[in-house]
Amino acid sequence: MSGFVSFVSSGPGDPELLTVKAVNRLKNAEAILFDDLSAGPILEHAGPDADLVGVGKRAGRPSPKQDHVSRLLVDYAKTGARVVRLKSGDSGIFGRLEEEITELRAHGIDYEIIPGVTSACAAAAAAGIPLTRRLVARRVQFVTGHDVAGALPGDLNLQALADPGATTVLFMPKRTFPELAEKLFATGLRRDCPALLAENVSHPEQTLQRTTMQDLATQLKEDVGMAPGLILFGELAEQD
Repeated sequence: MSGFVSFVSSGPGDPELLTVKAVNRLKNAEAILFDDLSAGPILEHAGPDADLVGVGKRAGRPSPKQDHVSRLLVDYAKTGARVVRLKSGDSGIFGRLEEEITELRAHGIDYEIIPGVTSACAAAAAAGIPLTRRLVARRVQFVTGHDVAGALPGDLNLQALADPGATTVLFMPKRTFPELAEKLFATGLRRDCPALLAENVSHPEQTLQRTTMQDLATQLKEDVGMAPGLILFGELAEQD
């Protein structure tokens, strides 16, 4: 007997940004394994008898190992249950989705992926800016700010990240941003390049700070804070 796993993208946190399909899967799930940023009001869509299991990972906090999370998915599915793996943002963007899919495939368990609103798109919308603009921002690039060990990835394409014709969004960036900024300045990025720090995107405590790459690097070198955030930089970041 084998169940079915739905990878449900919850968006950045505002339950109104859930898709209709996501809500339907939550209502019908017998088990929901959820990330920290997918908790709260979003879980109110769960059925009253569903098992709710927190498996979120947060920087600097005790977190379940990825192999444990993948194993839980398999164990629940093998009972024949309808399982939801609830991931924040869009599950296919820096969400360890592939590792969990690989484990399900190895055990012959079927699954589906339900896309959602990325925190990058939600942050830009909250700031009242597009991510692209003709002749100004022809390209959007999503980049992770740290590797599996929490350090700045050593194989980043710095020339691409310093491209003045791109809008760049850094996910999980705050601890490594000062180091990255210095590398980008050395590659030719302007120190006064506009930047946007978006924290707690779509939550009531959301903050949006328009600044420059240099000022933000100086700020985060002193204090990164605990709020989850992302950084968007490029010419569009300075728009009011």
